[in-house]
Amino acid sequence: MFSQFAFPIFEQSIKDYHIINDVYQPTVNPYEKGSIEYLLYAKNWVDTVQWHYEDIIRDPQIDPLAALDLKRKIDASNQVRTDMVEYIDSYFLQKYASVQVKPNAKINTESPAWAIDRLSILALKIYHMNEEATRVDATAEHRAKCQEKLNVLLDQKSDMFTSINDLLTDIENGDKFMKVYKQMKMYNDDDLNPVLYQNKK
Repeated sequence: MFSQFAFPIFEQSIKDYHIINDVYQPTVNPYEKGSIEYLLYAKNWVDTVQWHYEDIIRDPQIDPLAALDLKRKIDASNQVRTDMVEYIDSYFLQKYASVQVKPNAKINTESPAWAIDRLSILALKIYHMNEEATRVDATAEHRAKCQEKLNVLLDQKSDMFTSINDLLTDIENGDKFMKVYKQMKMYNDDDLNPVLYQNKK
């Protein structure tokens, strides 16, 4: 099942990132370039770096210029994340290209890759909530509350495994069909963001 295949790759990416734990460290992807494993690892690495960007920018003592630079890094990271989701969907479109779609087939509210994107983020939530649930310098109350939250996240993981695998099975059987909409992000586009195109005049 694809969920069970992807999740350990996400976990490996998160673990590898935290060896150095620095948003500026280079990515060392252990998988063959062009493989779906390589893409899943790279996707989660971007998510992991952005997770820590979001932590840093919330520092109340952060220098305003550093915060502005970081905000632009977050914007760029969001664009890369979107591109990677579309690459993963391209993988599924190719994989299921020969499927005979049934006349009564339905479309899902999100594509497989956007569901996998949520699974990648969930892997990060589980990792960091487990850190809090086992933090030795935290109070017993804090650890207990975080363990409760971790239990919910693990339940969500199980549900997401089932939902994603069911979606892919339905697509494979022709009961659902894929329709991918290229993300039309406007804030990074010189022709669509009014602030940017007015400054070009």
